[in-house]
Formats: sequence, C-alpha cells, structure tokens
Amino acid sequence: MTDDLELRVAEPGDAPELLRVIRAAFSARRPVDPPADALTDDVADIERALIDGTGVVGEVAGHLVAGLLLEVDGDVATLRRVSVAPEHAGRGVAKLIVEGALTLAVDMGARRVEIMAREEFPEILTWWREHGFEVTAQVPHGYTMGRDLPVIVDVPTADHMHALGARLARLLRKGDIIVATGDLGAGKTTLTQGIGMGLGVTGPIISPTFVISRVHPHPGDGPALVHVDAYRLGGSAELADIDLDASLSDAVTIVEWGSGLAEWLSDSRLEIDIVRGLDSDERTVYLTGIGPRWAGALDPLREQLT
Repeated sequence: MTDDLELRVAEPGDAPELLRVIRAAFSARRPVDPPADALTDDVADIERALIDGTGVVGEVAGHLVAGLLLEVDGDVATLRRVSVAPEHAGRGVAKLIVEGALTLAVDMGARRVEIMAREEFPEILTWWREHGFEVTAQVPHGYTMGRDLPVIVDVPTADHMHALGARLARLLRKGDIIVATGDLGAGKTTLTQGIGMGLGVTGPIISPTFVISRVHPHPGDGPALVHVDAYRLGGSAELADIDLDASLSDAVTIVEWGSGLAEWLSDSRLEIDIVRGLDSDERTVYLTGIGPRWAGALDPLREQLT
C-alpha cells in the first residue's frame, strides 16, 4: 500500500481534509482524560498552523490519508498531530510521513526533532522508540521524546562515496555499530571501503556475501572492522548465530542489509540509508544516529556540509 502513497508538503488549503484525518485518527484511540487537544481543533487552527509553520501530507489516489504538522524554532523541529486515517493504519504510512517530515526539517535548518507522547499509550511510546526517539522529559500527561535529525549527503560518484566513508571513519570508535541499507549496487560496500581506509584496517574490503562476515584487523591499537552482509540471512536469529558479541566491544561493526535484523545488537547505532538518484551514479545518503552514543556525534560532519 505504501507504494501508492505520495508525500508532499502541506498547504493551507489542505486544512479541512487534514483536520478530517486528524479527528479520525485521534478518535480511534482509547479515550483519555483530559481528551487530546487534537479533538478540539477546527479548520482555522490547522490552517493557521500550516501558515505559521508547515506540514506533510500523504495521499493515495488523490485522497489525503495521513498528515502531520511541523514547527521549526531555531534548530529544533516539533512534530504535532501525527495522524493516519484508521483504514490505512498498520501499513507503514506513519513511518513514511515521519521520514518525510524529518527530511523537510533538515532542509529548514533543524538539527533535532521532538514530539509529545501521552503516557496512556505505551504502544505509541514504543513505536517512537523503535524509530530512534528517546524520552527527554516528563510533562503533564506524558513525555517529550526527541532525537537528532539525520545528516543528508548528496553523493554524485563512487569516488565521493568512498571519500564520505573515510570522513565518517574519523568519528568512529571501538564498539560502534553501523546498520547500512540500500538497493543492490547502491554503494554500501564502497562506503565500507572508505571507512576501512579511514580506520586504517587491513584489506582488501570486498562484499562478504558468500561468507556472511569478514574481520579486518587493525595493525596497531585502533578498532578492527567487522563487515557483515545480512542479505542472505532469514532473520535476526541467524545473525545472532554469527556470534558478533565476541567482537562488538573491540571493533567497528558494519551490517549491510541489516535493517530489521541488526537493531538488537545495540540501543546506540548509526543507521545509514543509501537512496539512488535519477542519475545512474548519484546517491543520497541519510546518516541517522540512534541512542546516547550518537547524540551530537555527527555534528562535525554536519558542520562540514553547511
């Protein structure tokens, strides 16, 4: 279903339809006391929020089925009224509109994003945690949750991908875990080669598809590089059979095709998503730090790009 979803920046004229989706989504939740503020919104409230800030909506066949409001104040973005029409819930729509909002927030100069989640909905708190958000403060009736925004890098060629890996290596240390995602040929191994060169480990670094994992030791006291290809693995249990625990604390571990399989390795990890551009060589790389280890850790790279 998400293949049919089209995302775009919300416009003030979307206010009536966005309000319809917000009311439907919040009304489908269990009743709470006091009721959610979203249930008292009117069209003028949503229109004003879109004029003063912005938002993201998702459409299927021209019909608005999801949306949210986005406010940016300095370098902090706030998500509000994250809503999916009940008939489209549970299909990955919320993840896509939130990802779209995070990209928009980065474009608007934000470095961090926050949301407020009600304490009565532990399943919603869990959903946000699974998407990299951590509780930062307790507020009336709930919690403020936040995370750093991704660093987004446009990479025009394979050489630039290799160079990005070398720059990234300067930020890495023993115990770091990287989960890399991207289509076949997107550049995951090229990026890993750059990281290996930057770390100074022994090579050559090639795709470990047929042996699942390779260990590249460091000739000195720096971290080794453990390069894992999870493409042929059937689940996280098979990844556990590799016994990565023995080397995690002394190495930088990169798991290609690791999304959905490798997150259990650590609450702190660097997620890298490589997306193909329209040009055959062009890529966009999304670098997202998850957990306390990565709070602010990508800022030096972010500074180099601004």
